[in-house]
Amino acid sequence: MILQEIYNHLNTISPFELQEKWDNSGLIVGDLRREVSQIVVSLDIDEAMIEEAKEGTLFVVHHPLIFGKLSELDFAAYPANLIEKLILKRQSLIAMHTNFDQTHLNRYVFEKVLGFELERQEPFLCYARGEWHKEALYAHLQEKLGLECIKSVAPKEKITSIALCTGAGASLMDEVDADCFLTGDIKYHDAMKAESLGLMMVDVGHYESERFFAEIMAEELKVLPILAIIANSKNPFHFETL
Repeated sequence: MILQEIYNHLNTISPFELQEKWDNSGLIVGDLRREVSQIVVSLDIDEAMIEEAKEGTLFVVHHPLIFGKLSELDFAAYPANLIEKLILKRQSLIAMHTNFDQTHLNRYVFEKVLGFELERQEPFLCYARGEWHKEALYAHLQEKLGLECIKSVAPKEKITSIALCTGAGASLMDEVDADCFLTGDIKYHDAMKAESLGLMMVDVGHYESERFFAEIMAEELKVLPILAIIANSKNPFHFETL
């Protein structure tokens, strides 16, 4: 297939115009006129994936490899080291980031992974109402997301409403209308603010809450006459018990 055809399909299922102003979803590396030999889908791209994939491969990932200002291409440093390898193998890269969060990822994790019944959905937030006890909710999150531990702020014993934003969504806390907010990458000062607001927050991990991207995307690509392979991205964090 021609890269433009695949790009058009991706834009149909999750329009790139939905991305946030600060985002860089869309074509990162490649030529829309070129032929693509296969598609590899993953949360992130790394050196091993590039080396193992054949020439002409298109990578469709969640996180943009180029994010923010890129003032130089130092091929000894990230991300230029990966960009050089992609170019040398005539490989392409497309990112589906905040647009895909809105159209697919948040709802999939909320309903299919965590099993919550969706009450309503806002661009980056999914909501459910019900009754949960803290310990049971913690155990459920650990089991379904594979969390090593539970890190929470302002915990409540009984919870009647839950909101979720996969990835790093702590900046949305002012918009959350729920007893408990599930998101990843909760920083110290985010926690201080949440505690002052009386908002329970549970850190469900950035990688842990978004690692389902590849399986969702692979399903969306099945309609195309081209092989789509899932490559499992690795969590950059290691957890040690001393």
